[in-house]
Amino acid sequence: MQDPEAPAVVERALRHYLSCDLAIQPSRSPVVMCIGTDRSTGDSLGPLVGSTLVELGIPGDLVLGTLDEPVHAANLSDAIRRVTVTYPRPYVIAVDACLGRLESVGAIVISKGPVKPGTGVNKDLPAVGDLHITGIVNVGGYMEYLVLQNTRLSLVFRMAKTIACGLVPALLGVIEKPYGQGHR
Repeated sequence: MQDPEAPAVVERALRHYLSCDLAIQPSRSPVVMCIGTDRSTGDSLGPLVGSTLVELGIPGDLVLGTLDEPVHAANLSDAIRRVTVTYPRPYVIAVDACLGRLESVGAIVISKGPVKPGTGVNKDLPAVGDLHITGIVNVGGYMEYLVLQNTRLSLVFRMAKTIACGLVPALLGVIEKPYGQGHR
């Protein structure tokens, strides 16, 4: 996770997915849903990314889930509903923390399709996203809530900066082009 090239790698992957997906469906508006809570260090990745995106100039109406207004288990369904009402054809990029194997801690995974929040802590929450970014913040498999509470903030913060620094140029490249016609 200390790789200085990591933000550029994240940016390239996101530009690839966004340019392919939004070129095929140009009327879709990109929206970033950053899932998690600031009440658990390991689960704060999403809100940290959301706040950083807004600080770096991404319009606030394109970002749901910040440290001040997190999207978490209790309000996830409402946030999904709000996106579908606000944007006729949203292209949702979901950002969430996850638990994984020891050798994967610190990895950032970008994949097409939805993320299933809460899986690592056995919560049944709705899947969200056309594209998702997950950061493996700690080891899973045993006492997940305690593991999330005891995750190093420095790791989560570095991962959030890497994701946000990759997302900003990729998003600006899309919302400044005619793709984002639905952008408000």
